[in-house]
Amino acid sequence: MRSFGKLRVLGLVSLLTCGGAQAAPASPPPSGADEAHASIATLQQRMASGKLDSERLVQTFIERIRTLDQAGPRVNAVIELNPDALSIAKQRDAERGHGKHGALWGIPVLLKDNLDTGDRMLTTAGSLALAAAPAPRDSTVAAKLREAGAVILGKTNLSEWANFRSTRSTSGWSGRGGLTRNPYVLDRTACGSSSGSAAAVAAGFVSVAIGTETNGSIICPAAANGIVGIKPTVGLVSRAGIVPISSTQDTAGPMARDVRDAAIVLSAIAGGDPRDPATAEAGRHATDYTRFLDPGALKGKRIGVVRALSGDNPDVKRLLDQAIAVLRAHGASVIDNVQIPHVNDYGNAETTVLLYQFKHGLDAYLATRKGLPVHTLADLIAWNEAHAAEEMPWFGQELFTQAQAKGPLTDKAYTDALAKLQTLAGPQGIDAAMSAHHLDALLAPAQDPAWRIDLVNGDPNLPSAYGPAAVAGYPSITVPAGFVHGLPVGMLFFGRKWSEPVLIGIAYAYE
Repeated sequence: MRSFGKLRVLGLVSLLTCGGAQAAPASPPPSGADEAHASIATLQQRMASGKLDSERLVQTFIERIRTLDQAGPRVNAVIELNPDALSIAKQRDAERGHGKHGALWGIPVLLKDNLDTGDRMLTTAGSLALAAAPAPRDSTVAAKLREAGAVILGKTNLSEWANFRSTRSTSGWSGRGGLTRNPYVLDRTACGSSSGSAAAVAAGFVSVAIGTETNGSIICPAAANGIVGIKPTVGLVSRAGIVPISSTQDTAGPMARDVRDAAIVLSAIAGGDPRDPATAEAGRHATDYTRFLDPGALKGKRIGVVRALSGDNPDVKRLLDQAIAVLRAHGASVIDNVQIPHVNDYGNAETTVLLYQFKHGLDAYLATRKGLPVHTLADLIAWNEAHAAEEMPWFGQELFTQAQAKGPLTDKAYTDALAKLQTLAGPQGIDAAMSAHHLDALLAPAQDPAWRIDLVNGDPNLPSAYGPAAVAGYPSITVPAGFVHGLPVGMLFFGRKWSEPVLIGIAYAYE
């Protein structure tokens, strides 16, 4: 994450001396390292001047992935490379020669392996059960990226089924992809579930990537890998063609090395979609988010610090205090120790809602996939049991079996739990706190530094700040804020529904 600015992971091998895993012998970074860590704007300038083209850029990333991801330190962030990426890049270069251009034209993008692509790549959510055949068509996010001229470079590894299979899971592990590691310290978690997307961006395997979140799956890996992650308002970005968990909390979002690049990607993927009814209002809100990249955006803003979400780590508290000082020095009014009402009153309501929605949504999604050995959640449970050695060597599938036991979405247990969440998290939670103090945004450290990977016991339960916005379906953005013993820490800004312009402006000015 960095020193209040843009951290560039200039040579992955050299960073392995941070601690934890044994360092690799010193060696020069792979060729093209400058391009690998350049911003989108810099890459576009080089392509416009003829000093670079998309085909060479794609080749640079492929070389780095083969050298540092699939070999060497083996970060293991990329689950599959697009076999057509170079030919697509060559086509983008030819089209550029005929006057076509745009912010993402010719820029490689990696997609989390739960976003459908109607090409030769697979979409598996990390599960071997979905590896028999590709998806029949692009997800809306993939289609929008292609329309914007981006080159889909490949798919990234993830916590299998976006970390909704077991309560004892290990972030970044999937049956298909194995374990993704944190490029700063290899025995530390890359978090999840968008583990590969975050690690790939941090390590210079791609300029930008797409992650998805139900509760923390963009923010946690972005913070743990020292990059920017935007979790949009639910309904701003279409979920059509994305392996689902929750109809009320799922969203896709950009992961990048700085706020500008993330804003460019969000601008490309936001908008309404008939395939996703949740996006009915998106057309009124989607815009060019780069318009809000104002270095003076902090002036006059009122930002509330939610210390109850900050945990007890003294080094993280120090970074929070430094962030508060920076915000105040640049014109923001910071109201310390704001309380979000009901933040601890959800009880088991979220788990109940997710279990019901997962069963309903997954069965509907699997009905769109042909040529697979599974067609329902019940099929999937049986398939995993029959292939337990490959799929369940470390943890089981108790969330699957709990979800399968749930009834229809008309059950009173479901409707009551959903009503509770939709009341407490948003209107009586975030909205109430912001109205009480006339706030533009809320702030807390995204989470503690990355923990040690433990495949036996799974992930620990550590403090984090992303839950309230996730449950409410409201936007949040994490920005690198510094380091604790060589491990990145991010600051999380979050706020009301559809407040992406305000949050992006604040995050950019802070960065």
